Amino acid sequence: MVVGVGIDLIEVARIRSVVERFGERFLNRILRPREIRYCQAFAHPAPHFAARFAAKEAISKAFGTGIGAALGWQDMEVARHDSGQPYVILHGDGERLLASRGGGTLHLSLSHTENYATAVVVWDQP
Repeated sequence: MVVGVGIDLIEVARIRSVVERFGERFLNRILRPREIRYCQAFAHPAPHFAARFAAKEAISKAFGTGIGAALGWQDMEVARHDSGQPYVILHGDGERLLASRGGGTLHLSLSHTENYATAVVVWDQP
């Protein structure tokens, strides 16, 4: 049963600009270390940073909480299976929030171009 859906779209230039202005300070606030390493492995990391930003916004929308007291940036992580398929790892308050709401699975899809990044999350429970 689907209990939540979230979607987000962001301009890559917006994230690129913030990274250029605030650098590691911004990245360490929004992304977990493994996410930063993954994105920085690309010649043009901004679309990958933007996709992960969009994913975290979409996750928070699927929960209906937004990003704040109940769910913070560091409570969510985007990882990839060997096949390339992205998936969500929840930490701390994210794990607790999912458990308090009956558990389930967060399904994630990402897409990005030179100019835009988007993410869709579907939260289902058995």
